[in-house]
Amino acid sequence: MLNKKMKITKIVRKVCKDFEPYIAGKSINTIKREFGLESVIKLASNENPLGASKKALEAIKSNFEDIFFYPDSNSYYLKKTLSETYNLPIKNIFTAAGGDEIIELIAKLFFNHEDEIVISKHSFIRYAMAVKLMDSKAVIVPMKEEGLTYDLMALLGACTKKTKAIFVTNPNNPTGTYNTKSELLEFLSDLPLNDKFGIKPLVVLDEAYFEYALLEKDYPNGLDFLKGNPNLIVFRTFSKIYGLAGLRVGYGFADEEVVDYIERIRPPFNVNFLAQVAAAAAILDKEQVEKSQKLVKEEKKYLYKEFEKLKVKYINSAANFVLFSSLPFKGKELFGKFLKEGIILRSMDEYELPYYVRVTIGTHKENELFVEKLKKLINLNRN
Repeated sequence: MLNKKMKITKIVRKVCKDFEPYIAGKSINTIKREFGLESVIKLASNENPLGASKKALEAIKSNFEDIFFYPDSNSYYLKKTLSETYNLPIKNIFTAAGGDEIIELIAKLFFNHEDEIVISKHSFIRYAMAVKLMDSKAVIVPMKEEGLTYDLMALLGACTKKTKAIFVTNPNNPTGTYNTKSELLEFLSDLPLNDKFGIKPLVVLDEAYFEYALLEKDYPNGLDFLKGNPNLIVFRTFSKIYGLAGLRVGYGFADEEVVDYIERIRPPFNVNFLAQVAAAAAILDKEQVEKSQKLVKEEKKYLYKEFEKLKVKYINSAANFVLFSSLPFKGKELFGKFLKEGIILRSMDEYELPYYVRVTIGTHKENELFVEKLKKLINLNRN
C-alpha cells in the first residue's frame, strides 16, 4: 500500500481542475433503490417509450454470438445503409458513439485555445463543455425572450475574427423550439467570411430530434443545405426516435474533407458491433418511426390541454418533450417532489432555467399519471 498520497492535481490539465461533469438523468433502478419504490417511470431523458425497433432487436439476436470479434472499425454496412437512405455518398457520412462523441470529435479536431465558439444560451450543455475541455472561449448569445427560440441573427452578430464555429440545435434541447427553413437559409447565407481562416465559421447543426420535428410544416432538413456550405456539419442520433439510447450510436454528414479528418482522429472501433447492426436495421423501420411520431403528436396535444387547464405555462415543442414552468416551485423542488411519487423528470438549473422542468412524452398511461401527480401538487399548494 502506498504511504503517500500522489499530488495528482499538479499534473492535471488546468481546464480540467474545475471541470463540472455532465449530470445524467437518474436511472429507474437508482430511484427504486433510493426511495424504496416498487414502480417508477422515467420521463427525464427523452427516450422513446415504445422501445427499440423490432427489426433492430431481431438484428441484435441474429448477431450477438459474434460479439467476440472486433466490430468493423469503419462501420461500412451502417454507412452504406445511411448512404442509400439519404442519397448521399459514403464519403460524406461519419458515425460515432452517440451525439456526445460527435461533439467532442469536432472540438478535438478544430478548437484551439485562441478560438471563439458561439453558442446560444439555454442550448445543449455538452457544447459548452466541449469548448471548455479544449480551453477555447465560449461566446454565449441570449435566446429570443419570446418563446425561448434561437436568435440566429444575434449569433451572426457575435462572430469576430476569432470565431471558429457556431453550434445550432434544431429543434433545441431543452426548449423544444426550432428555426424555420427560411431563417436557417438566411443565417447560412449571411455568415461572414473569416479573413483569418479564409473561410466562413463552421456551423455544427445538431438534429437529434429531426424525425419528430419533421411533423412541423416549416421545419428544415439540414441535408438540403450541405451543397454550397462546405462549412456545415449536420449530425443526428439513433438514441431518440429509434430507441437505441443504450447502444450509443450517432451519425453525421459533412463535406468530404471534413469527414476525412474526423475519420483520422476518431477512436478505432468507436461504434460497437451490435450498435452497428441494430442501427442499420432501425433506419429502415419506417413503421417504428411513424408509430413514434403519432404517439408524440397525440400526447403533446393531451399534455398541452392539461397544462392549460392547470394554468401551467409551457413551451410549444417540436421534439418528444415539453418544457414547462415549475412555478410556484423551483424546478429542483418540483423534480424532488415527483421523485418521491416515482416519476423522474429533469430540472433545468444547469441550463439557467431554474423555474422550469422538462418532461419526456411517454405513453398515454404514463402521461396521465404525470398529470395526476402534477395536479395534486399544484392543488395542494394553491389550497
